[in-house]
Amino acid sequence: MAQRKMATRPRTTVLEKAPKVPRSLRIAEHGIRTGQDFANMMSALMSDLIEGRVTPGVGNATCNAGGKLLKVVELQYKYGTKGKGQEKTLTLALSTGDMAPTV
Repeated sequence: MAQRKMATRPRTTVLEKAPKVPRSLRIAEHGIRTGQDFANMMSALMSDLIEGRVTPGVGNATCNAGGKLLKVVELQYKYGTKGKGQEKTLTLALSTGDMAPTV
């Protein structure tokens, strides 16, 4: 019996896309100073996670750090004192020169 030859297809190479720089990284490099900066960075982070540009671990760590940043802002507004400027500051610890002597 004659054997059939399998049709050969030309091999195609899959070009891997170069990993793109996460959008959230570009935003974070400039610093998160305002609520708008924070919202833009978190929005970009969500997109980066969905697109696979950042690992879930990095996304989780960023969200945890962001939550702590928001907590500091909340405490500053709630318990901060007005200094020389108009903005409230939250003193987390006194320097040794500011502490009252203990007897």
